[in-house]
Amino acid sequence: MRRILAALALSFAVAVQAETLQERLGYAPGAKLLIVHADDLGMAQTINAASFAALETGLVNSASIMIPCPWLPEVVDYAKKNPRADLGLHLTLTSEWTSLRWGPLLSRAQVPTLFDRDGYLYLTESEAAKVIDARQAEAEIRAQIARARALGIVPTHLDSHMGTLYQTKELFQALMRVAREEKIPARVSRAHLQNPFIAGTLRPGDIVIDHIISIGSDVPASEWSKWYTEAIRNMKPGVTEVIVHLAYDTPEMRGAAVNHPHWGSEWRQRDFDYFTSDDFRTLLRENNIRLITWRDLARLIND
Repeated sequence: MRRILAALALSFAVAVQAETLQERLGYAPGAKLLIVHADDLGMAQTINAASFAALETGLVNSASIMIPCPWLPEVVDYAKKNPRADLGLHLTLTSEWTSLRWGPLLSRAQVPTLFDRDGYLYLTESEAAKVIDARQAEAEIRAQIARARALGIVPTHLDSHMGTLYQTKELFQALMRVAREEKIPARVSRAHLQNPFIAGTLRPGDIVIDHIISIGSDVPASEWSKWYTEAIRNMKPGVTEVIVHLAYDTPEMRGAAVNHPHWGSEWRQRDFDYFTSDDFRTLLRENNIRLITWRDLARLIND
């Protein structure tokens, strides 16, 4: 079975390499294209405020929304006022903060395996993937997409909060089945092709971006700007997405992320400061990096 999946991965890679993604978008083979993507809209007001401010600069040019979260109405209002904003859905099957929790849209009777003992989504992606039924997860992500559409949001892309939908073959198949039916690109990169069940699920028509940049918890605060700057300077030709987490370092964010420094309040302020800076704007210009959006990629499957 592994040999079959490896062969599928190889044939898929060959098919993709026949024409680069940047060429399909109308750029030269050597073009360096970047999506600067903010996760977690709707989780907290400070996340919304920082993300909206960053989107206004044009330097952060994409974001995704957590539909089950408490500050969704503010995001809906922003989306209505900014219909060209590149807003996708951060499909949500986990609830990781101990002091700020949420549950699925569907009821316990409909999706019992998605609920932990306290009535919320599970805290971690690994715990969730062990216990949730993929059919129930699919029902929930369909409900989140339907809720977004009912509120007037037209999602440009799909991704998975904490990567839960990439944890098992069944969950990833559910993600791709929904993405294809809805004709919305899902976040998949070439690095994912190293996973046999992901490679085996993908089809030649699926969008696969080239690279993802995401800072890790091993990077000290003093090295934050240096790490991002080197990552951007070392970008290869193709489509890269840098995933950022934005918020102002406020009592609200500190309370939400209590005892959870990774992706917490100070982390998000550092991300905001870097990606809205003149230094970042200059770095893009000096390295001839063009910003694109998921809306651009979606045209490849909807034209």
